[in-house]
Amino acid sequence: MEIFELIWTNGAAFLFILTVIVFFHELGHYYVARWNGVRVDVFSIGFGPELFGWNDRSGTRWKVSLLPLGGYVKMFGESDESNGDDRGLTPQERAVSFHYKSVGQRVAIVSAGPVANFVLAIVVLTGLFATTGEPFTPAEIGAVQPGSAAEAAGFRPGDRFTAIGGARIERFEDVQRVVRSSPGQELVVTVRRGDETMDIRVVPERQELVDRFGNRSEIGLLGVSRTGNEFVRHDPLTAAVRAVAETWEISLYTLRAVGQIIAGTRGSDELGGPVRIAQMSGQVAEIGIASVFWFLAVLSINLGLINLFPVPMLDGGHLLFYGIEALRGRPASDRVMEISFRVGLGLVVALFLFVTVQDLMRFEGIANFIEDLAG
Repeated sequence: MEIFELIWTNGAAFLFILTVIVFFHELGHYYVARWNGVRVDVFSIGFGPELFGWNDRSGTRWKVSLLPLGGYVKMFGESDESNGDDRGLTPQERAVSFHYKSVGQRVAIVSAGPVANFVLAIVVLTGLFATTGEPFTPAEIGAVQPGSAAEAAGFRPGDRFTAIGGARIERFEDVQRVVRSSPGQELVVTVRRGDETMDIRVVPERQELVDRFGNRSEIGLLGVSRTGNEFVRHDPLTAAVRAVAETWEISLYTLRAVGQIIAGTRGSDELGGPVRIAQMSGQVAEIGIASVFWFLAVLSINLGLINLFPVPMLDGGHLLFYGIEALRGRPASDRVMEISFRVGLGLVVALFLFVTVQDLMRFEGIANFIEDLAG
């Protein structure tokens, strides 16, 4: 069956990428928790039955579990926030309990996971920019496609993009990033033509893309091509600065795309779950190791952002409650916490099922089976 072939051929790349980003996410929680004196009972890569593991000198059980789709850090006293079952603790146990740390300390511990994902992305991108180089193309039009939105708006070969919507443009990739995320939306583009600078209004055409796995996505197109493409290597310091800037740009692009999906101006079929990530992992692995690490960095950024969303069960949900606690001077009631986390769990499970079914529907045999079940 096609899906089993996908798992077999792309599984190694998928597990490598997912394990690395999950490990660093949980490592962020772990180190900041230990730095704040919290006892960490378990550090697990994966869920379910333990495959193998060991105990360190501080008493933490490090283990690898059967289901490799994620991981977790279990801190002593962490569950006390939801059930209040902290009676009978000794002073020594309270000293190492997550529940008895200050709001600021708990915020730091919970924030450390997403922050670790951003740091991982910056480190990976820094390495790529200092070795293989940063993709760079002058923001200059090489050719204008006949009948395109660009031709209709009046663009000409040789025009150099300087800004879009007031935002500075440095590379052709900056133009692509904005245009691709703005199908059907009017843009005010500033270009330099010879010694003259002018503003041109243009509406990128909508175009649907379908990859070899049947994944569909909608992008915007101007109908212009670039003058050339190259990779620019940077010294380590410049590479780090550019990596921070690239991480920021990818974060903004992701948030903008999520906002458009929520607003209904962008199709939800662009969302993907484990199956689609496995597909893309296999695709980038075929291109080369540099592409694997680039995809790892992008995925790490996305994991960091998703975990900051204010949804109970996610890190952002915990941070929301800590903010409320800081304002009120006391935590939310056990009842409110319980209901909120149940709702959050329902939302997370529903989203997981939605994107998984959407991914599976891209496989013809499974799509026909699901359609038959639906009647």
